[in-house]
Amino acid sequence: MATVEQTVRQTVDIFDKCRRFTAAHEMMERGLYPYFQPIQESHDTEVVIRGETKIMVGSNNYLGLTHHPYVLEKAREALARYGTGNTGSRFLNGTLDLHEELERRLAALMGAEAALVFSTGYQTNLGIIGGLVTRGALVVQDRLNHACLLDGAQLAAGELARYQHGDMGALRRVLERHRDSNGVLIATDGVFSMEGNIVDLPSLVEIKEEYGARLLVDDAHSIGVLGRNGGGTAEHFGLQDRVDLTMITFSKSFASIGGAAAGPEDVIHYLKHHSRPLIFSASMPGSAVATVLACLDVMEQEPERRAQLWKNADYLRGGLNALGFDTVGSETPIIPVASGDMEKTFIFWRALFDMGVFTNPVLPPAVPENSCRLRTSVMATHTTEQLDRVLDAFGTVGRTLGIIGGAA
Repeated sequence: MATVEQTVRQTVDIFDKCRRFTAAHEMMERGLYPYFQPIQESHDTEVVIRGETKIMVGSNNYLGLTHHPYVLEKAREALARYGTGNTGSRFLNGTLDLHEELERRLAALMGAEAALVFSTGYQTNLGIIGGLVTRGALVVQDRLNHACLLDGAQLAAGELARYQHGDMGALRRVLERHRDSNGVLIATDGVFSMEGNIVDLPSLVEIKEEYGARLLVDDAHSIGVLGRNGGGTAEHFGLQDRVDLTMITFSKSFASIGGAAAGPEDVIHYLKHHSRPLIFSASMPGSAVATVLACLDVMEQEPERRAQLWKNADYLRGGLNALGFDTVGSETPIIPVASGDMEKTFIFWRALFDMGVFTNPVLPPAVPENSCRLRTSVMATHTTEQLDRVLDAFGTVGRTLGIIGGAA
C-alpha cells in the first residue's frame, strides 16, 4: 500500500501549470496573438513578416544604425578577424582587445573612470546589483523600473524596497525607515521604457547625497538619445559627476547586443571579480563589439541623427495627441498609446498589424492593471511619409474601436 508521501509524489507534477496555461493558445485561435512574430527580412524602418511589409514602430533602434553601411562593414571585418564567438567568459579566454577599447570609449562618453562590458543588458543589471548588494545592504527602486533591475534585486543577498513611481517623498520615507542598513543603492531607469518619461534625476541626486546612498541609473533607453553627445540621462541634466553608476545597453541605439557598467575604477575592478553574470557567461562576440564601436563613431560624426530622432518623436507624438489619443505623458521617442483593457488592446494591435503597422502591446505585469497600451517608438530614419501612414492607421482603428472620437 502506498504511503501518503508516495501518493503526493505521484500526483504533484511540476508540468501541471504548463498544461493549465491556455491563454496564449486561445489568442492564437482567435488570430490575436501578437508575440514571437517571425521577421523574414529587416530593412531598417520596415520589416517583412509572412511576406507582408510592415512599418516598424515597435523597435528600439533609435538612431537607425542596424543597417548603416559603415556599421555593417565594421561588423563584417570583426567577424573575419575574431570568428563567430569567443567560446568563453570575459574572466578567462573571452576578453578581446575590442572589449577593452569599447570600455575606454564608454567611460569617456559617460564621464566615468572606467567601464565593464557584459554579454547582455539584462545581465549587466543582475551583475551590478548582485555584486554590490550583499547581506544587510538595501536596494531601493522605483516601482516602474525595468524587470532586470527588479530581478537583480531579488537575486541579490540584500533587502529590496520600492517606492511609487516618481514619488520622491515616498523614497525619503523608505530611506528613513532603513537608516541602519549596511549600505544603500538607489536604482532607477533613466527613461522608463513603458511610459517614455524621464526620471527626476536632480531630485534623486540630492536625496542620495543627503542619505549617503549610492545611485545606479539604467540608461538603456537614454544612451544615444539624451544628452548633448548622447551620453544619457546624467549628461542631459549636467550631473555626470554626481551619478555613481550607469548601466548601458547596446541593443537599442547601438544596434547590437550586450551592456556595460560605467563608474568609479575601484567599483568596476570589484565587479570584474565578483559579478557572477560576468564571470559565468560567454562574452560578447567580436562582431557585436565592433558594431557598438562603429555606432559610437557614427554617433559622434553624425549628430544630426539624434536631432532627426527628436524631430520624428515630436511629429508622431503630436499627431497622436491631435487625433485624441492619450500618450501617457511621453517626453521621449518612446510613445505609448493608451488602449483600454486587454481584449481591446489585442484587437487594436491586430487591426494596426493588418494595416501594415508593427507595434507592441503592453499588458500587466509590464504595466499596472487597467493601464494597457500599445508601445510605439520612432527611429531617426523614419520618413514623414511613413509616420503619416502610421497616424492614418491609428486614426482609422482608434475611431472604429471608440478609443478616440469621430466617425468610424
